[in-house]
Amino acid sequence: MKKILLVFTIVQLTACSELQQVINQLPTNGGVITNDQIGNGLKEALNNGITKQVTKLAVEDGFYKNELTRILLPEELQKVDNTLRNIGLTKLADEGLKVLNRAAEDAVSEAIPIFVDAIKGMSFNDAKNILLGDKNAATNYLKTTTTEALTQKFNPIIQSSFQKVGADKIWSELITKYNSVPLVKKVNPDLTDYVTGEALKGVFTMVEIEEKEIREKVASRTSDLLKKVFALQDNK
Repeated sequence: MKKILLVFTIVQLTACSELQQVINQLPTNGGVITNDQIGNGLKEALNNGITKQVTKLAVEDGFYKNELTRILLPEELQKVDNTLRNIGLTKLADEGLKVLNRAAEDAVSEAIPIFVDAIKGMSFNDAKNILLGDKNAATNYLKTTTTEALTQKFNPIIQSSFQKVGADKIWSELITKYNSVPLVKKVNPDLTDYVTGEALKGVFTMVEIEEKEIREKVASRTSDLLKKVFALQDNK
């Protein structure tokens, strides 16, 4: 859980040429703030963000009861959901949605070490670009550096989770019921890739929420280092 903590305070930074000048003029030894402090402050922010927000998804109903991240059916399968509800199979339809979200919840805990590695590898230039960047620069940094690894990690976990939570059986029954309805076009979807993609969207949605919090609220900077580093943004 602590690993997740270092990923999200990274966030209250705004692009501005004046801020660039401030950073360029910072002394690197014994001054008000050093390059190392800037880098360490942003790493601390990111870790805090992971711990505070991403871990919320790695518990039961972390996705399912979060309106921002809840995984719904892809558009082409929404007709399945609607048809089942119309013929009185609402409970089965609800369960079909729930197990998709359960699989994402199972996978999210695997994101933490991947994020931690990305944060450890962050250079001073990375930190400076985040500090000078857009309001979601930290989130975009993590997307760029972790999406491929997260996809490779999430996909087999979600596939395994489908079996563990019975999603394969539930969806087999759900699709069988749907395909038995007269005149419907039969479907046979593989939802693993879809849920993997939706799980990643959910993770980065929560990261961006924390980033906005740190950028806009001084009270969210929970250490002296964070306050010092993010004051550069405030004083631009």
